[in-house]
Amino acid sequence: MITENELKRLIRKYAVKNAFDYGKAAPGSVIGKVMPFAKGVPVSEIKEEVEKTVKEVNKLKKADLEKEYSEHKEEFGKKAEETAKRTAMPKLELEGAVAGKFATRWPPEPSGYQHIGHAKPIFLEAEFVRMYKGKFFLYFDDTNPEKEHQEFVDADKKDLEWLGIKFDKEYYASDNLDKIYECARKLIKDGNAYVCFCKQEEMKTRRLEMQPCEHRDAKPDANSKEFEKMLAGKYKDGEAVLRYKGDMKSQNTAMRDPTIARLKSDKHYRQGTKYHVWPTYDLAAPIMDSTNGITHVMRSKEYELRDELDTKILKALGMRVPKIVPFSRLNIHGNITHKREIRKLISDGIIKDWDDPRLMTFIALKRRGIMPEAIRNFVLKVGMTKTDSTVPLEMLLAENKKIINGIARHLFFVDDPMELNISNFKKSEVSLELLPGGQSGSREYTINGSLLISGKDAKALKEGENIRLKDFTDLKIASKGKHMVNASEEKAGLNSKIIHWIPKEGSVKCRILVPGQLLDKNGNVNPISLEIIEGHAEPYVIKINEQEIVQFERFGYCILDNKKSMQFIFISK
Repeated sequence: MITENELKRLIRKYAVKNAFDYGKAAPGSVIGKVMPFAKGVPVSEIKEEVEKTVKEVNKLKKADLEKEYSEHKEEFGKKAEETAKRTAMPKLELEGAVAGKFATRWPPEPSGYQHIGHAKPIFLEAEFVRMYKGKFFLYFDDTNPEKEHQEFVDADKKDLEWLGIKFDKEYYASDNLDKIYECARKLIKDGNAYVCFCKQEEMKTRRLEMQPCEHRDAKPDANSKEFEKMLAGKYKDGEAVLRYKGDMKSQNTAMRDPTIARLKSDKHYRQGTKYHVWPTYDLAAPIMDSTNGITHVMRSKEYELRDELDTKILKALGMRVPKIVPFSRLNIHGNITHKREIRKLISDGIIKDWDDPRLMTFIALKRRGIMPEAIRNFVLKVGMTKTDSTVPLEMLLAENKKIINGIARHLFFVDDPMELNISNFKKSEVSLELLPGGQSGSREYTINGSLLISGKDAKALKEGENIRLKDFTDLKIASKGKHMVNASEEKAGLNSKIIHWIPKEGSVKCRILVPGQLLDKNGNVNPISLEIIEGHAEPYVIKINEQEIVQFERFGYCILDNKKSMQFIFISK
């Protein structure tokens, strides 16, 4: 059994690791790591020690935390490498998958922007294509003219290019309606589909009660004539639909004579007003998959009820049936990963657009400074399971930090700035490294004794106190006013607090958007989930480009969102 001292060291180690990865250690996470090594120790004792240690670790200064973490860095690095080998790649062997004969597709509906929930199937499918040396197709499921737009097609392609996903072929359901109509005609002719004139509410009620309607018994010839009338535009929207003749007594609700084609007179973004009858996903997708040689259809398990329907339709048509591989949805805690919900937030004016930095759309994540590689690593770590997962955003941010940590130039930013005047100061030159180690150059300033410091730091200063201006000089606080702090140069002690500063001359006024959790614990939109922090950055900031990421020391990683207004977006600590 583990000794008391060994247990304490283990808890401390994992608390430090958790705090380093996520900015703050969480007792639950630490307990989960410790428990496998503490068999026989009462849970109450472990919990008490973890809570005490977590409090201590969360009080550590950043430099002290990094120093303590560095003692275990090599050990955790090896473990991470082992975990990556074990979990990074999908472990599921796809039944029937043959190297060189594998094909799958990514089927976005161009009715909105893609989001982090889509990243899981996209990257998993791409990984399987790599594993099986197969083909990857981009299939636009665009048979709902009411909601679909070219804007979203273009956005989807741009997102996928940004993610680094490449496709072997691109095709659209709407370009293949005549082919789908022929399949519908065969279903009707063989008695496997019929035209129904029931009102939507009546249809819904009968399906719930497992009761057929009078139209179900119409002869194939009569149904064929009615379908041709639908195609010719003889009926208005909602007056008639084509239904698959399934089993009204089935426990699988998807099999209770579902609608497989409906009338929609809206102008289609690609086909204009050429067509009046639009197939549903249940008819179009399986036909397109079979005719395009798809061997494996990977989709969210929320479609599982439709697996039987897809198979029945394809068999009724005498077409090849692809293998269906289900997996769970990926959700981010406190956020939205449903296009229809995002669309409503925009229409209600709660958020401005799809690129709002609080959202999990790819366009928003890109704007917020999340790297495609971080999304991929995050997705593959979550893995391919059938259990729905809601994970904290911090997991994605931690992956992103690993990438940007070594490339983001270090600069100084002070919020709510207050002037700091150094009396009898002789003009001097100061050189500051852009990255620790001095490998990426430096920025130089001529200092005349007039500086700006953070208002928060200024309020905490006391007259007579010694401080250290980071990478510059030591000071003694002489006096404090409402708008200015006066100080003089004087050697500071070893334990003096270190504060950040910027030269007043040439400082750049900027603001930082800090996106928070969009939804509160009750699932309602948090009205104050986007904080705006005003401040000044050092003069060098004008040399960086839009979409460049910097680390404002003691503040966090930020990306320059708009150079004209010098607006940044906060990424993470």
